[in-house]
Formats: sequence, structure tokens, C-alpha cells
Amino acid sequence: MPRYARAEREALADLLLALGPDAPTINEGWVTRDLAAHLVLRERRPDAAGGIVLPPLRGYAERVRRELAARPYPELVAQVRRPPLWSPVSNPVTDELANTMEFFIHHEDVRRAGAGWQPRELPAGLQSALWKRAAPLARLALRRFPADLYVQAPGHGEISVGRGGEPLRLVGPPAELALFLSGRQRVARVQLDGPTETARRLRAASLGM
Repeated sequence: MPRYARAEREALADLLLALGPDAPTINEGWVTRDLAAHLVLRERRPDAAGGIVLPPLRGYAERVRRELAARPYPELVAQVRRPPLWSPVSNPVTDELANTMEFFIHHEDVRRAGAGWQPRELPAGLQSALWKRAAPLARLALRRFPADLYVQAPGHGEISVGRGGEPLRLVGPPAELALFLSGRQRVARVQLDGPTETARRLRAASLGM
């Protein structure tokens, strides 16, 4: 069985080391050190990881993340590369489900912050795995968007979301849709067909977790 989560993790760790701790990412306010600390927190600090998605815990999670970011950078990247077996999100049972899209997206967060990047040629199996995760994300992230919105990944599937209104079509490979739907609209290579103002609102919407 392909291990896409592991492959993306290894590639990201290699890139983090190659670029060093202060390289840009597309995450506003974060350099590579900050992104590495976020991943270590998510996998190794269950006491603080809830703050990634729960606003009441966000302040504590950010304090822990900053403490982690102050560690020696090679040590931090080594912890990204080799998560503990006890981690709720990174053990052998949950890794592929919980981390395939997570590590693909964060790998691209670093790749696409540099000059001259281009989308990678991804294995068909990875594209299929990303669609399985992007489709539910679209239903969640776009359920209240004021349009009849059709999300299409040619060769993989199509879903209809939104709360009604003018028709709008969002088309792209699963990898690009995953980036768009997780809040990376400005670097996602997708096609939006429909009224200009509605498309502009979608590109500027706050998406993702």
C-alpha cells in the first residue's frame, strides 16, 4: 500500500533542512521554523494541539508553539521527520488518514513561497487520496457560501455545495483543490467559472480550519 503521508513528510523534512529556519512560507507571519514547530505541537503535545482548531485554547497552543520554535532547528526537523508511535494522529493506524493531506499542504506551503515554483507531477494514487479528503472539506468549508457551487476534479469526481444563488464552478486537480479549500487560494492553480464578483468573494473567503 502506498505511504503518501510518509513520502510527503520526508520530502518536507528534507526541504526544511535545505532551506534553513528562516525561509518564508505562505502562512502569514510564519517562517520555516514556525511551521516545523506547529507540526511538532500537533503530533507531540496533545495538551496543546486542540488549540489549532478550538479558539479558547488558541492562546495556550501559541505559547507552546513558540517554546518549541525556540529549540535547535535540526532537532525540531528531526522530530517532524520521526513522529512518536504513540501520537494520536501519527501512529501506524492513523498516519495515512490524518497526515496525507496535512503534509502535502505544508510541503506546498514551503515550496510555493519560493520563486519560480511549479505544481508537481503527483502520482495518480496521491491525487485520488487527496480528492477523498478535499471533497468532505469542500462540503464543510463551502456549505454557507452564497452560490450554487460545483466543485469538480476531472477524472475523480464532482460535488455540489453552497446555500444557493448564482452558479459558480470550481475546477482543478485534487491537489490544487485541497490547497484552495484549506485557505491557500492565492497559490492554488484552479479555474473559477461564473460571475466575476462571486468568484472574487470565493477567492477572498476565509477557508480551512
